[in-house]
Amino acid sequence: MPKTAVGLFENAGLVDNVVRDIEALGFPRKEVRAMEEPASFDVTGVMSFPRLDFEVALVRELARIGVTKPQAQAYVAGLRRGGALVFATGLDEKVGAAVDMMNRHGAVAVEEIVGGEPSLPGVAGEIMTPVQNSTVQAGRVRQSGGGAACFVW
Repeated sequence: MPKTAVGLFENAGLVDNVVRDIEALGFPRKEVRAMEEPASFDVTGVMSFPRLDFEVALVRELARIGVTKPQAQAYVAGLRRGGALVFATGLDEKVGAAVDMMNRHGAVAVEEIVGGEPSLPGVAGEIMTPVQNSTVQAGRVRQSGGGAACFVW
């Protein structure tokens, strides 16, 4: 079963070194890729929202490899802030080594946050239908280092 290591890096300038070091572990070039938010987005039609289209496609791709929606949102937020993602797909031991390599290069930790439904100031509560025991899941970037993750798909 394929596994993919994913690492978010705050400094996109580090990514070339990360990719080179992962390839040195024996990963074929086609199994290692890096991604940054594009500098410009192509408009594909009248109703095109290029940045949103990019982000939706990325979240869909991340979900395909087993990333939760809150984690995917945190990865997208990291790209918006000028970060970069590195992906390495392979067998168990190789992917584990790729995770270690990413962490040595300072991959940013991403976590899921579960909390209560946010309250909106100025919105009258009686107009809205009350929701019992509602929780919201969101992703956030936690800290630098030790943050690469392995996903099985």
